[in-house]
Amino acid sequence: MVFSTPYFLFLYLPAVLLLYYISPFRWRNFILLVFNLLFYGWGEPVYILLMIFTIVLDYFAGIIVHRCKVQGNDRGARWAVGISLVLNLAILFFFKYWVLVASTLQGFGLNVPTFDLVLPIGISFYTFQTMTYPVDIYRGDAELPKNLVNFGTFVTLFPQLIAGPIIKYKELAGQMSCRSHSPEQFASGVQIFLIGLAKKVLLANNIGQLWDVYLSTPGEELTTLGAWLGILAFSMQLYFDFSGYSDMAVGMGRMMGFEFPANFNYPYLARSATEFWRRWHISLGSWFREYLYIPLGGNRVKAGRMVFNLFVVWACTGIWHGASWNFLLWGLYYFLIIVFERFCFSKVLKKLPGWVGHVYGLFVVMVGWALFAVEDFSAMGLYLKAMFGMGAGLMDSAFLYYLRSYLPTLAVAILACVPLAATGWNRLPLRGRQGAFPVLLLAGLTLATAYLVDGTYNPFLYFRF
Repeated sequence: MVFSTPYFLFLYLPAVLLLYYISPFRWRNFILLVFNLLFYGWGEPVYILLMIFTIVLDYFAGIIVHRCKVQGNDRGARWAVGISLVLNLAILFFFKYWVLVASTLQGFGLNVPTFDLVLPIGISFYTFQTMTYPVDIYRGDAELPKNLVNFGTFVTLFPQLIAGPIIKYKELAGQMSCRSHSPEQFASGVQIFLIGLAKKVLLANNIGQLWDVYLSTPGEELTTLGAWLGILAFSMQLYFDFSGYSDMAVGMGRMMGFEFPANFNYPYLARSATEFWRRWHISLGSWFREYLYIPLGGNRVKAGRMVFNLFVVWACTGIWHGASWNFLLWGLYYFLIIVFERFCFSKVLKKLPGWVGHVYGLFVVMVGWALFAVEDFSAMGLYLKAMFGMGAGLMDSAFLYYLRSYLPTLAVAILACVPLAATGWNRLPLRGRQGAFPVLLLAGLTLATAYLVDGTYNPFLYFRF
């Protein structure tokens, strides 16, 4: 089940909110747990068992770690953390990466079965959330949950279950047992949710159709401007698809009294790759920094070791995004760029005019999206050649046609990528904003619903993760 469907919007979500609010507070986590599992099992009921196993594994691992620490048995605590991490990563590897590894080995003539595995939706997100819980217990950063229901509800919270943001238990522990509810908070959640819905349905879905055109165009027929138009469309689609879902998650969480961290901060305003990753998928970057980069030594080590640490982090960041070698290549691309910026270019970049930094940042990011979006390496090579004018014409009639057709949508999308509209809105008189905002939200919901009812193009890019 996904958020951008009429069934979810007008049946599932209202039913959850109704039962949630008419129930006593002590029952609300249990009600959420039931609805969370129903939400997840809607398309893949068999994988509910896998999720329950993961919940039970890490819940009791946390208990064992806590008891060992209380008893002064640090070795036992470390063993419990280690076993939990190994089992979680083994599950993630088997279900997400085994087909890739087996298929690669088959290419070398080895008879390795693939088992016809289907990727469990959201496994990368909920695995990262659960396996850090015993680590935080060991570090003393988190307290034990009151019961298994509270922990299970945290892991399976349907607003952020399939697409994040990635939330650590220590960030939500207090809210699992005590959280506030108010009409103002609920209304704020509705507003954020509807903005996210509009991003996903009105922007991402429409722009995504332009990217599909260029993705399906044979590489030999691409022109330079056409290739850049296509990757611009993908950049917009991915941003509004993912940030729209993140906004909907934050909004629904707020409707139920939860406060989730923001996952995006106008990433296309970045002036470098380093800054881009402080603004894009913030929760993932925070996770890798806290649980991988810093434990490896971070930047408190010699330059050579720091480069190795960055290599490990970016290789993992790349392959986390999907079971395809192009994602690893994409991660290593950012490793090279960020090492270059850290040791060679950052001081130079600071001295250049701001617009130069923005152009550089967009160029780096959009070339990276070409590596990310085109999984077949031969097709990727042809696409990159076209982007850099190698053996490709500058433009053709198809480029002009698609540019004219999608220019209004692209213009709106570009404006929505920067805080200009929000700044202008905040400068309007308060009374005018209070009167116009509900009308705009209702109009957005009406348009989005019309698109969902009438259209059939409604992909969700982050299902693969």
